[in-house]
Amino acid sequence: MMKTRNKLLPLIFLLTFSHTAITYAQIPSNVYYFQEITDGKRVKHELKINENYLIQNIYETNPNKFVKTIGGYFTIQQDTLKVDLEFNSNYEQDSITKVAFPYTFHGDKLVLHTTPQQEYLAPENLEQELDGHWLFATRGPDNGQERRDDTNARKTLKVLQDNTFQWIAYRTETMKFSGTGGGYFSSENGVYSEKIQFFSRDDSRVGAELKFNYELKDGDWHHTGNNSKGEPMYEIWARRGTKR
Repeated sequence: MMKTRNKLLPLIFLLTFSHTAITYAQIPSNVYYFQEITDGKRVKHELKINENYLIQNIYETNPNKFVKTIGGYFTIQQDTLKVDLEFNSNYEQDSITKVAFPYTFHGDKLVLHTTPQQEYLAPENLEQELDGHWLFATRGPDNGQERRDDTNARKTLKVLQDNTFQWIAYRTETMKFSGTGGGYFSSENGVYSEKIQFFSRDDSRVGAELKFNYELKDGDWHHTGNNSKGEPMYEIWARRGTKR
């Protein structure tokens, strides 16, 4: 849905909240989209919701410009999504660690009662072999070297859901944000491909398409090929549960 605004207004409500009286209303796991035109710029909003984890991305298209990403575990209290953030790309500017979104469903629309109100739609749910949340564990090959896991403050999270991918590099103890990128992906017959739609470090990378090889071994994702500089790479990713 398209809306015209004179300026980009604050997109999130900040609320003080406790962790009592929690109810778990159902929000279907999906990737939801909302678009608006602000000062002549097309702004795309993306909500990834998977069980109790939420990521919000905001970026401009034509011309391409990354705006913001936030994400973390959420609970629902009286029809309000309350998120404890693990990462916030604007943390150095706003110091925000918690956000809340009052919401309702109207038909097939997820409506966030922000100012202005945002009405999100979700395309058909698409499932692929590598779907899920992954944490970077180590460089390959796997020779028994030390691995990073959820206990490490330094994390690189990769989320594959409904034909979309996103990686986020951050530190949980300081909220230091190092970067993110995302777009569309496919994983089939051992070939993993990405098409970039936003990239926080370099907007000129939007539209680039990358192909890699993948293999699942003992529950890990072995990711091999050449990086953006043409150099050989071998990464091992471990599944991360969305339950905290």
